[in-house]
Amino acid sequence: MIARATIHTKPHYHSHIIITNLSPHSTPKSTPSICRKTADPSAAATATTTTMAPPPPASMPLGQRLAALAQTLQFAWFAGHVSLLLATLRYSLSYITFNTASKMAAFTYRVAFLSATVTYGIVVYKAYRARMRAGKQGSIVSLATDENVQYLFMALVWLFSRQIPAAILPFAVYSVFHVATYARSNLLPTIQPQPAGAKPSGASDMIGKFVKDYYDGSMTLVAVLEIALWFRVLGSALLFQRGSWILLSIYTVFFRARFAQSQFVQGAITNLTARLDAQLANQSIPPAVRQSWGTLKNVVRQAADATDIRKYVGGQQPAPKKAQ
Repeated sequence: MIARATIHTKPHYHSHIIITNLSPHSTPKSTPSICRKTADPSAAATATTTTMAPPPPASMPLGQRLAALAQTLQFAWFAGHVSLLLATLRYSLSYITFNTASKMAAFTYRVAFLSATVTYGIVVYKAYRARMRAGKQGSIVSLATDENVQYLFMALVWLFSRQIPAAILPFAVYSVFHVATYARSNLLPTIQPQPAGAKPSGASDMIGKFVKDYYDGSMTLVAVLEIALWFRVLGSALLFQRGSWILLSIYTVFFRARFAQSQFVQGAITNLTARLDAQLANQSIPPAVRQSWGTLKNVVRQAADATDIRKYVGGQQPAPKKAQ
């Protein structure tokens, strides 16, 4: 998927952070703060490690515990991720049946990104309110390097753009881990409280193991999906589809920020480049093709260097806030 700022009473709900106490024994290496990616070392600079609010007291009746849980902003964040997953599943059904032009497909596509907007909006709001209470004014640079702000912005862009099915997938992957983390840390303890010092329930252990085992691989998948999505948008631009060049420009800026902050994106780019280098090293490849590939790599490196924000803020980029 870090500069960490732990908040105990009012946690952030990073859309890309996974709670630090995922497992009673250990946490996944490379796990984001609350629900997204605190784990990503590069994203580490981007994430904010937070601790979710404790579940309601076990002394309360079950109905009251659930009601108290549902009245929190954190629960709204969780519900947004659940809604996003449900909308993604329904839209996927339309996609595999070649029915993305239907009204239901259009509705579920918009619901997915509306849900993403709500969840990331909650995280950004909580972070902003915490800064205001601490008397800290965030700069434009710190705002731009906050992963939650970046994903909130892109969710809004996708919400009002024409349908691109691949755009939903990275958000859905993040939501899987957010939902799992919240269920383990808040929902299960509310439904079935455990005595102090007791071993976590089997379901809790299973969720913790799932997150620990699959988080890194899933974040790599997200990185690959975001790379593939850039080429998908580029294809639309080359075909001069309406608004595609504007969308390509916006997404390129977003992806440049992801590359700067995410070790997973950097690794995926490195692996892709190495594979292409190996393929083009074949002597059967015309020299002109290899030369063009070398030129393209140089141009991309120069563009990346020219857009390195650290060059314009005294050589040190503010620690990015991790998406939750």
